[in-house]
Amino acid sequence: MANNFSHKIGNIKTCSVAAFLQHTKFKNAYVGFNRRAYSDRADLRHMAVEWVKCCYLWLLLWLYIWASESRNTRHSLDDDLLQPYTRGHGPTHSHRHVRACQAVIYGNTTHESWPSSSRGGRPVAESNVFVTDVEEGIRWVLGHMTVVHDPLKAMSVLEPGGLDGCRMHHRVSVEDTAKAAGCLYAQNGGFFNTKSGECLGNVVSSGRLVRDSGGVQNAQFGIRSDGTLVFGYLSREDVLDRSNPFVQLVSGVIWLLRNGEIYINQSLEAECSETQETGSLRYFVDVVSARTAVGHDKEGRLILFQIDGQTKERGMNLWQVAEFLKKNGVINAINLDGGGSSTFVTDGSLASYPSDHCTSDSRWRCSRDVSTVLCVHQRRCHPANCSEHGECVDGHCHCQRGWQGPACDTLVCQPPTCGPHGVCTASGCVCDAGWRGANCTEGCLPGFYGDSCTKTCSCFNGGSCDPVSGRCICPPGFQDKTCEKVCPLGFFGASCAQECRCDDLCPCDPQTGSCNATLPGETNSTLHRAGHCLARQMITSWRREEEAHRKQPYLTERSWLIITLVLTSLLLASLIVLLHQACRQSATSRFPERTDYSYVPLRDINGAASCARETGKSGNGSLGLEDSDFEEEIWSP
Repeated sequence: MANNFSHKIGNIKTCSVAAFLQHTKFKNAYVGFNRRAYSDRADLRHMAVEWVKCCYLWLLLWLYIWASESRNTRHSLDDDLLQPYTRGHGPTHSHRHVRACQAVIYGNTTHESWPSSSRGGRPVAESNVFVTDVEEGIRWVLGHMTVVHDPLKAMSVLEPGGLDGCRMHHRVSVEDTAKAAGCLYAQNGGFFNTKSGECLGNVVSSGRLVRDSGGVQNAQFGIRSDGTLVFGYLSREDVLDRSNPFVQLVSGVIWLLRNGEIYINQSLEAECSETQETGSLRYFVDVVSARTAVGHDKEGRLILFQIDGQTKERGMNLWQVAEFLKKNGVINAINLDGGGSSTFVTDGSLASYPSDHCTSDSRWRCSRDVSTVLCVHQRRCHPANCSEHGECVDGHCHCQRGWQGPACDTLVCQPPTCGPHGVCTASGCVCDAGWRGANCTEGCLPGFYGDSCTKTCSCFNGGSCDPVSGRCICPPGFQDKTCEKVCPLGFFGASCAQECRCDDLCPCDPQTGSCNATLPGETNSTLHRAGHCLARQMITSWRREEEAHRKQPYLTERSWLIITLVLTSLLLASLIVLLHQACRQSATSRFPERTDYSYVPLRDINGAASCARETGKSGNGSLGLEDSDFEEEIWSP
């Protein structure tokens, strides 16, 4: 409110400054009017209108502030304080101390659990106003008792003002919180710091842990996810347990009833006696005041209890509250925040008589802004969206096909239903590739493959397909992805991997490899056409080769002429050599005494013919002398 008031004052100041500026402009304009021309009157008239508008706005702002202040006077003074502790909240000892101090009959259990009622087809809750006398008719008390038939689905712990109220240290009236949440009935819940607004103790709201007290030992009330009602003292491990977590949890002070018996004395010992703002913990128990409590009956119905009062003047002390609850069939119950915090609301309207005085006028009483609230609403599902697998109808999840459970969070199909070859889904078993059947225990039928055998094979000529991948497995004699192609000529067998071994490279049976196989008519026709074509191509090729040889002989005419000349020259050379040898033989026969050398006359060096002619004409004397001289000249030693 202070922030709103400051904001409004700021607006007024802004308007005042604007008005002053407009007024100044008006004065300056008026003064300058005497010096200006008559044509400036329109501008002056416009400024005068703006001045009037600003004054009117200033008046409206003041009226708005006055109306706002009038509406916000319904705030309490927080003067009826009833707090159990001065410093902090709760005892300093551990849960182990509480366990050790309790009676032996309870063993090591420091809290009580009770299955909650879950009756459908009837109103969510029933609330009654009661007037009862205390101390044998000396005093009369007015209060409200509300019976919740389905606590798990119809009761929630709310943060002040809604989500994150505790984190923001908000304090909000029960009426406002209940109205925003659509509560049928609501009452204040746990304790809080009246100065800072901090929520105290443990707080769990609709399954969300809002505040962890760190194991502080105060009386607790909670509802677990399976609907179990819990009352008593909890260790931190109990609060944080995730096997059956709390969906609602709030802390109080003093365990009033345990298993149908008043448990206040034991609770005083467990929660320790510390001084607080209005006295000791014993005083907190014994003083009469407005009170709020929560408990349950033997049927598991939740009981919300609230009485009007004022500390030291009217109301009940906790002994009287416990006795009243016991007489009305309550089994377990704890005390919640009381005094000026004690508030009960019906359909968003205040139904209780508060004890705090109003800030605007102490003659009137105003409800206090508190922290957590216990809200009774129409049945809700947990979780509200039914785990996104169903629809919430009157607090019950109507599950979609394939899902089951109160929260629609469990598959109908559960392992090992689908065995090792499938996976459970909302639609049932989804089988691995190559498997089928309701439980994925049957292999694919011939001609099918894939997940749940839903795909059809595309294999021809008797080929089968792999049930997992769908790859065709061709019979002998066929190949290709779909087994449509016959083995090429010269090959046979599986995958056409074997080569035919027939004489003259004849083709064989593509399946068995037999050389005596009769090929199909179509194959024979193909081979016949191929043979004709191949023969024509070969003949044509041969003819082209012959023509090429004719046109381009190995040796040209010039080459032949050169070769002929060379051979003729060689022949002549050979003849000359033969003649020469003959001449030598002839000379040797005429001079037998010279056997150590050969005699070749110079005049016969040019040919054997001249040698013969000279031999016939000349005489022996002259020829012998000349020859001798010549010989001596040449061959003399």
